[in-house]
Amino acid sequence: MKEIDKNQVIRERLLQARSSPAKAYMDLTVGDVGLRRFLVYEFLTTILGSMPGGFGFLVRKKFYPRLFKNVGNGLILGRNVTIRHPHKITLGNNVTVDDNSVLEGRGEGVVLEDSVVINRNSMLLAKTGPIYLGSRTTIGCNCVLASLGGIELGESVLVAGGCYMSGGDYHMGDTSRVIMDQGAYSKGPIRIGDNVWIGTGAILLDGVTVGTGAVIGAGAVVTRDIPENVIAVGVPARVIRSRAKKD
Repeated sequence: MKEIDKNQVIRERLLQARSSPAKAYMDLTVGDVGLRRFLVYEFLTTILGSMPGGFGFLVRKKFYPRLFKNVGNGLILGRNVTIRHPHKITLGNNVTVDDNSVLEGRGEGVVLEDSVVINRNSMLLAKTGPIYLGSRTTIGCNCVLASLGGIELGESVLVAGGCYMSGGDYHMGDTSRVIMDQGAYSKGPIRIGDNVWIGTGAILLDGVTVGTGAVIGAGAVVTRDIPENVIAVGVPARVIRSRAKKD
């Protein structure tokens, strides 16, 4: 079990912002990268972030790479993509991030390998743990990946729309204190193997591993490990059959 540093919680950061709003804003958006890089970030995201049409795609493709830690060829960024702590974000070749999505590398960073696709309105939030997406993995619309202890997806993972992966929980044993003040923790990273299909609206909680080739049914809640090459459905998710062909 990993205890979460209280100072890394957004609520605490926002409280600190009252004493120094400008410093807190820089800390939340770009981190400790210096004034010059902050001004470049502000200029590019303000001027180019919402620019529509093909021209918007072209100028973001040309100028946004200087924000990131590393960027491959063929980057496509839609309109109004929010990027926080881009110096901790690595993008491979032919990565696509659709409109209104969020990439946040604040904790231990985000890595998107070649040909990863993030569909619109999805959020990848590396709060206090890393996020890694293997090559050809696709995240559907309106998904949330919030990493406290780490989230790792293998190659060619298909995540349907409206899925939620959350790596963290609150202590709640002291009934004399409000839950949000008792501290947060993670049971461990979420790990998903290669060639996994996660159905619409599924929820994966921290510390679970989904084996290679598994299928998670729509609306399932995964609270424990799922073996390779099986189909799991329900709340909580349970294995109903194997994917292996019978002779």
